[in-house]
Amino acid sequence: MNKADLSKKPAQVSAMFDEVAAKYDRTNNILSAGNALLWRVATVKALDPHPGDKVLDLAAGTGTSSAAIAHEGATVVAADFSPGMIAVGQKKYGHLNRVSFVEADATELPFADDEFDSTTISFGLRNVVRPRRALEEMLRVTRPGGRIVICEFSTPANPAMRTAYDLYLNKVMPALTKVVSSNPASYEYLNDSIHAWPNQRTLASWLREAGWADVHYRNLTGGIVALHRATKPFPAAE
Repeated sequence: MNKADLSKKPAQVSAMFDEVAAKYDRTNNILSAGNALLWRVATVKALDPHPGDKVLDLAAGTGTSSAAIAHEGATVVAADFSPGMIAVGQKKYGHLNRVSFVEADATELPFADDEFDSTTISFGLRNVVRPRRALEEMLRVTRPGGRIVICEFSTPANPAMRTAYDLYLNKVMPALTKVVSSNPASYEYLNDSIHAWPNQRTLASWLREAGWADVHYRNLTGGIVALHRATKPFPAAE
């Protein structure tokens, strides 16, 4: 079984996600105690897609979030660097006219400048070897005035909740993944990557440094997950 580490070598991470693709959505629903659906609803609401919008869903995995966005009338490019994830996504949602799947590296996106009305990434930025570069690339391909929405694991604000969450990650989740996951070792990486990921304020600062404006975030499920939003500014008048 393939298990990535915090060096986040792209080929290693991609291979790991290839191995978990078949049971990925079911495993996430179980491990999140059903909260994955609520987080997805909150993300789509924050993205606020409209009919006719073109949206980039980066690290789209099996396309579940892409399908939810397309349901609002937008055309969605579901991009991921795991061929295994894309294959599962095409089987599940390939029949949807407004969803297309593309294999892509978040740090070198194969799209034109200002191509999308908005961009989003859910639980994927943490797996990118150069996340700040990915934020810059997402800015490049988003039109001026367009929005970015990031849904990602974060740091619970309450100390007691942080303690309980650490207990869940270190004790409960490993036991569950042995039963429900096709690659339990991969979820050791999930645990490590959550602990190593910066808090809400740090990610907000990365967005500003990448060139995004009007940066805001709000906690979901007590800060286990945070939803970041920002807008691409219009060019300064000459």
